[in-house]
Amino acid sequence: MRIVAVIAAESLGVIGAGSLVGIEVWQAAVLAGALGAARVLEALARFYLADGSLTAEEINEAFAKVDKKAS
Repeated sequence: MRIVAVIAAESLGVIGAGSLVGIEVWQAAVLAGALGAARVLEALARFYLADGSLTAEEINEAFAKVDKKAS
């Protein structure tokens, strides 16, 4: 469920900006959501590669990378 929240939060932030430069609203939302999810997945993969496991702290840290209010 948290990844869905990341996609929604990232998408809503760029919808207006995308329409200003001529990008369809749905395209801007999909692109932003995909990039936000990719940042989380990359962080999770890096944490997993470090020691072969993911702790709750590492998962929270990965999601905090896209949560501007958490930093």
